[in-house]
Amino acid sequence: MAFMDRTDWDNKIFLDGWRAGGGEAIKVVSPATGEVLGTVGSATPEDVARAARGAAEAQRHWSARSPEERATVLRRAGQLWEEHAEAVADWIVREAGSIPAKAGLETRTAAQECYEAAALPTHPQGEVLATGDDARWSLARRRPAGVVSVISPFNFPLILSIRSVAPALALGNAVLLKPDPRTAVCGGVALVEILREAGLPDGVLQLLPGGRDTGEAVVTAPEVRVVSFTGSTSAGRRVGALGAESLKRVHLELGGNNALIVLPGADLDRAVSAGAFGSFMHQGQICMTTGRHLVHESLHDAYVDALAEKAAHLPIGDPAEGQVALGPLIDEGQLRRVDELVQATVEAGARLAAGGTYEGLFYRPTVLAGVDPGMPAWKEEIFGPVAPVVPFGSAEDALQIARDTEYGLSLGILGDVGEAMRIADAIPSGIVHINEQTVADEAMAPFGGVAASGTGSRFGGAQANIEAFTETQWLTLRPEIASYPF
Repeated sequence: MAFMDRTDWDNKIFLDGWRAGGGEAIKVVSPATGEVLGTVGSATPEDVARAARGAAEAQRHWSARSPEERATVLRRAGQLWEEHAEAVADWIVREAGSIPAKAGLETRTAAQECYEAAALPTHPQGEVLATGDDARWSLARRRPAGVVSVISPFNFPLILSIRSVAPALALGNAVLLKPDPRTAVCGGVALVEILREAGLPDGVLQLLPGGRDTGEAVVTAPEVRVVSFTGSTSAGRRVGALGAESLKRVHLELGGNNALIVLPGADLDRAVSAGAFGSFMHQGQICMTTGRHLVHESLHDAYVDALAEKAAHLPIGDPAEGQVALGPLIDEGQLRRVDELVQATVEAGARLAAGGTYEGLFYRPTVLAGVDPGMPAWKEEIFGPVAPVVPFGSAEDALQIARDTEYGLSLGILGDVGEAMRIADAIPSGIVHINEQTVADEAMAPFGGVAASGTGSRFGGAQANIEAFTETQWLTLRPEIASYPF
C-alpha cells in the first residue's frame, strides 16, 4: 500500500488505530489554489478523554520497554523520514503553501530530530547525590512524565510537531498530538504513519485534530502531565492558564518580534540578503522572522533601497507549480491581518518602499521605510512578509529600540563581532545570532524564548529535552531498615 494512502486516514482521527472522530470532518485545503486535498477527522472532548485513558495505559507498557527497543523505533523513524521525504514534502508544499526548499528542510529536520531522540533512552538519566547519612545512597533519577500533549501550529507543521513528539516518546512517554487543523496531514498524519511503520505500538501516539474545544481537552485531561505548546502568545496565555488550573507542567514556545541590527561597516549586500531571508522566508510566517530591521544611519538609505529592489524581484506564486521564493499565506484571516497592519502603518506616516499589495493569498514582499517605533507594523508581530526598517545613530540607540518589545525570542546582529557581543549581552533574548539573520533551528540546539516569547522552556539537545519530558525522582537506598526514635 502506498505511503500515506488516503484510504487509511481520510475523515479519521488516530485513536488506538484509524477511526472516525466524533466531530465534523475538516477539509484539507491548498492555500495556493483552494483545492480540497482531502479530509481529516476531528476529535471531540469525549474522543480526547478516551484517547488520554488509552495513552496512559499504553504508556506503562511503552516505558517498560528497554532503552534499546525505544531507541530502535526512533532510529527507524529517522530512516523512514528520509525514505519518504519526497511524499511528505509534497504534502508540505500543497497543504502549508511552502516552497520545496522549505519543505525539504522540514523532512531533513524531522529525520534529525528522530536520530537525536534515539540517543535519549541511553543517555544518563540521573546523578548520585551527597548525603548526610553515610549508610545511605542518595540518587536523583529522571522518570517519564507519563502522557504528554503536543499542540503544534501551521507554519512549520512537521518540525514543530516532531521536535516534541520524538523526544517525548524516546523518554518513555505517550503523546496526544493536536496539530493545527489547517495542516493536520503534514503536521499529524505523516507522524502517525512514519512512527507506526517504525514499530511504535498503537495507543502510544494518538492524533486528535480539532478546534479550541479539542485543544482545551488535551490540556485538561487528568492523565496529561506535561503540555508542549507552540503558537501565538495570546493562545499560549490561555493554554498556560488552563494548565495552571490543573497543575500541569506547560512548555510555551510563543511569538516573536525579532530584531536584526545592522552595525556600521557591515557588508551591505550580505546584510540585505540576510534581512530579506529573515523577513520573507515562508512568507514571514515564522516565530523567528525578522520583524524589525535596525540599520545604522550610515547604511540606512542604501539598505532600504537595496532591500526594496530585492523584494520587488522575488518571484511569488504556487510553490507546487514552479520555482518561486514565496508562496501563499495560510488563509484569508492571516492575509487580512497582515494587510491591515501594513496599511495602518502607512496611514501613520511610513513609506511603502516595496510591496503592500496582494492577489489571492499571495502577499507581495513588503518593505516599510520612515517607520516610527510606535507604529503598528513595528510594535506587533506581523506573521507576514513585511520588513519595517528604522535607523539608529549609536549602539545605545540600537539597544534602546531593540529592547522596547514584550518579546524575547531571536536576535540577529550583523557587523563587528566585538560590538555585536556587547549588544547581545544587553538585550534579553532566548536566541542570539551574530553575523546571521534571526531564523535558525537545529535538532541538537536548545530552542525557546523569554518574556512574551515563552516560559523559558527549551526544546532540542539532550539536556533540554530530558528536562522538558521527564520528572525528577529522589531515591535513597540503605543496606537494611533504618532505626528510628519511635
